[in-house]
Amino acid sequence: MAAEVLAAGGAAVTVYEAMPSAGRKFLMAGRGGLNLTHSEPLPQFLARYGEAALRLQGAIDAFPPGALREWCEALGEPTFVGTSGRVFPRAFKASPLLRAWLRRLDAGGVAFAFRHRWTGWDDKGRLLFQAPYGPSSIDAAATVLALGGASWPRLGSDGGWTRMLAQKGVTISSLRPANCGFTVAWSEVFRTRFEGEPLKGIALVFGGHTVRGEAVITRTGIEGGAVYALSAELRESIMATGEAILHVALRPDLDRGDLVKRLSVPRGKQSVSNFLRKAAQLSPVAVGLLQEAAINEGLSLSSLPPGRLAELISAVPIKLAGVAPIARAISSAGGISLDELDADFMIRKLPGVFAAGEMLDWEAPTGGYLLQASFATGAAAGRGVLKWLAI
Repeated sequence: MAAEVLAAGGAAVTVYEAMPSAGRKFLMAGRGGLNLTHSEPLPQFLARYGEAALRLQGAIDAFPPGALREWCEALGEPTFVGTSGRVFPRAFKASPLLRAWLRRLDAGGVAFAFRHRWTGWDDKGRLLFQAPYGPSSIDAAATVLALGGASWPRLGSDGGWTRMLAQKGVTISSLRPANCGFTVAWSEVFRTRFEGEPLKGIALVFGGHTVRGEAVITRTGIEGGAVYALSAELRESIMATGEAILHVALRPDLDRGDLVKRLSVPRGKQSVSNFLRKAAQLSPVAVGLLQEAAINEGLSLSSLPPGRLAELISAVPIKLAGVAPIARAISSAGGISLDELDADFMIRKLPGVFAAGEMLDWEAPTGGYLLQASFATGAAAGRGVLKWLAI
């Protein structure tokens, strides 16, 4: 995005890319449908960035969700708003959009140098790269760093840049998993039977926040959209205290009194599992989760009175023991402190060097907020370079 803004402004631009092709993480983001942005009103949209909202507001105001949709349509990929308010290209994938974008960049004179991994600067301030035919150096009038965070490192961004910028005195907040899963010490029986099974139509509760959606049981813990929405708070709790107790409402749409009434029907000769499946419409994995929680608390589901059983169904406790590795996270928190940047996204301690995207210290939930801020800060950095070069 920075390259597009720069080329349109008359600059000669080369994109140095560590991987053999462009946009690999962009393509990964499109595996589930390429959620580009969100249609909610801008004040609510900006609030999703938490403490970073004020620092990102200028960039997003200048390139808001509506502008991103227009940009996408100009590339021949019209968008639509899903039932959740999320915005997707009609093709529902990233590859057609990326191909059209690369064609337009090429037509605009943007050059690409693939398999060039940036390794820092030499003593004359030139950019250093490890290239296919050995080290090379480039003397650039200005530089935009868009090096990503540290999630999915096999796609190119491994966070190695943090060391190089820290050596220049730039304040870096450690990179941490965001929109990530968490580890749980499941019993072997539960893990073996329910690994990969989804918990649908649930509500997750933590720290006064409630999120509706789905989660997935993994071999080592739990992940999924509803978990990701709470991941920042859960991560910080685990970092501070070593654990977090997440509560799961298995039937959030069912009135408590109605649930107690259903559970008060005589069970007869039915097993507990069959009874819960019929009376409360719980899936096998939901029943398994209940049994797991009951065992951990020294309880027996079959001996619980209807009121206590309803209470447990409405708030199943799961003890999260750790955060899943950053390599498997959707995104990462941390990076260059936003205080290190001026209003044009130039790093104050490195005149002529700008930064954009996930390498900056902000985080947001899934839902289109990640790509929107990456696009917007890239465009802002491009405008900043044009201003710096007085083009």
